[in-house]
Amino acid sequence: MTDFLLELRCEEIPARMQLKASDDLARLFTEELAKSGLTPGRIDSFVTPRRLALIARDLPRETAAVSEEFKGPRTSAPAQALEGFLRKTGLTQDQLEDREGVWFAVVNKPGRATADVLAQAIPAVIRAFPWPKSMRWGGASQTTESLRWVRPLQGIVAILGEDLVDVEIDGLKSGYATLGHRFHHPGEITIGGAHDYVEKLRACHVIASHPERQAIIAAKAAEAAAAHGYSVIEDKGLVAENAGLTEWPVPLLGDFDPAFLEVPPEVIQLTLRINQKYFVLRDGDGKLAPAFICTANIEAKDGGAAIIAGNRKVLAARLSDARFFWEQDKKTRLEEHARKLERITFHEKLGTVADKVERVARFAQLLAEHNIVPGCDPALARQAAQLCKADLVTEMVGEFPELQGVMGGYYALAEGLPDAVADAIRDHYKPIGQGDDVPTAPVTVAVSLADKLDSIWSFFDIDEKPTGSKDPFALRRAVLGVIQLITVNNLRFSLEQLRLLAERPLFSSQATADLSNFFADRLKVQQKEAGIRHDLIDAVFALGGEDDLVRLLARVHALQSFVATDDGVNLLAGYKRAANILKKDTGGSISKTAAANMLIDGHVAPSPDAPEPAEAALIAALDAAEPRAAQAVAEERFEDAMAALASLRAPIDAFFDAVTVNDADAGKRAARLALLARVRDAVHKVADFSKIAG
Repeated sequence: MTDFLLELRCEEIPARMQLKASDDLARLFTEELAKSGLTPGRIDSFVTPRRLALIARDLPRETAAVSEEFKGPRTSAPAQALEGFLRKTGLTQDQLEDREGVWFAVVNKPGRATADVLAQAIPAVIRAFPWPKSMRWGGASQTTESLRWVRPLQGIVAILGEDLVDVEIDGLKSGYATLGHRFHHPGEITIGGAHDYVEKLRACHVIASHPERQAIIAAKAAEAAAAHGYSVIEDKGLVAENAGLTEWPVPLLGDFDPAFLEVPPEVIQLTLRINQKYFVLRDGDGKLAPAFICTANIEAKDGGAAIIAGNRKVLAARLSDARFFWEQDKKTRLEEHARKLERITFHEKLGTVADKVERVARFAQLLAEHNIVPGCDPALARQAAQLCKADLVTEMVGEFPELQGVMGGYYALAEGLPDAVADAIRDHYKPIGQGDDVPTAPVTVAVSLADKLDSIWSFFDIDEKPTGSKDPFALRRAVLGVIQLITVNNLRFSLEQLRLLAERPLFSSQATADLSNFFADRLKVQQKEAGIRHDLIDAVFALGGEDDLVRLLARVHALQSFVATDDGVNLLAGYKRAANILKKDTGGSISKTAAANMLIDGHVAPSPDAPEPAEAALIAALDAAEPRAAQAVAEERFEDAMAALASLRAPIDAFFDAVTVNDADAGKRAARLALLARVRDAVHKVADFSKIAG
């Protein structure tokens, strides 16, 4: 067994592509070897800005001989069938075996040298590599058949043990030589094999391991920050990005003018992180510190002083721009900014952003006026909604789109608007996804709910609904946001109620019906992800006519708790037995026809003979349980409704043990079927137990 080293060296690979490329190289390489029956003991992957590499451990020097057997046509088959089989196997007829009238071919493939397999596999891997973006270069790029790579491929190292594997692709031949650090060791390095690859690169100021570079950056950045009394704001994505930009990372701490801290901290953080790839620091009080950490790619002779000075100068220019945007935007009131929204099209069928804002404002006001969002001032809700999109036309949001809403909140405070309005402008996009904060301030809830419902309803109204994996307007995410707002804030309303709030309905009834179904589907998805059994969700949804999400979820959760108890398990078994008998003997229609004729004042009509004791006990139990369960459901005490149904458990068991439902007496049989229908219908007032597994 021996190890194989492969390095593909090129010009700088974008940081965002490196980790996936490393995984793709290991995957494609493994797949190619598998075609020849080779399986490495382990693959070690490496990636830097200038190279993709792997070491395949424990490869044999040659593949094992393989014997394959192929079944052919019958010996009595036409000659053409036999000829086709011989062409496929490469054998002659005298080499075939006749087994009970069927031709069989046994093909023996001798082992191949692993070096030959590798020489064939490497070009295949390179040509099939799935870069998100790639390029051609040089004179060969004039043809579409030329090699494509993320950046011009400059070198291939392919060593099995200590032997070179001869590889050539588009005139580029494999060798033992690679390059070290671009500045610290720009000359060639001769690699002896997999055993010395990592350490030889390290000696030439290249750390081949991406995770190791990440660990160095995180540790050294924290150390540099602590030396000045600061701490690094955690940002794993930025650590990975800096590791993808350097082969020899050296974190350095610099500072900037504290006067820039007058700009909102989110602006400074984005300027440092997005524009400059710097780490953001906080001081001992948890506030933003006037300092940053950049990651150099060299060990500078002056300790990094010149690098820090250069980065400080660039950052000062960036922060000066940000401060200019901040000051300029504040000179114009949000109300005036909002007028510019008339120039921006929201959707060709839905008008401008200004049109959307007016719809949201009217909607938010209605939610407050009708106490759908308790404690919300209608005037503040309308004011916040009218200004919630105004920052879209500001200079700052033009530079940093991620700050929409956030900057509007700051501008609102700067011009002295009420805190509730500023908070609503800042947070009305929330919750954006799972794990995001869900607003609870009444004005914010009203504006957030109105904004999301307007988008969802409007696009449904023009038949722009999500289909399959396509959701260009992020309506699924918006619905999940609405569900979170409703459940966290315990909001009680139905979609139809909202539609009819205005004197002129806001949206069509068809869009409302479609949207109800869409909400139901998304709610099922959300609850499944939260650990709620899908069959229990179906059992409650099957009742229909329920679009109060708070009440619906309360019923689902109560049902989940109930079916986990012995009473729940046994009641479910009794219900299913009753339902199966009804389905078999009446086609399930007993409750609508025969049962209606047999019920007198809510009780089963007497059969020709007095009911048996177990039958009478079940009737009495139903007489007691039905009104209790119905009252509990009406008062949304779903746990109590389940408890009332649980009282039927013993009488149902006793009934099936002692009573013959399919009695020869037609009157008794009909009465008992009607009694089972009554059991089924009583249970269905809480949930459709036929949907529950078990």
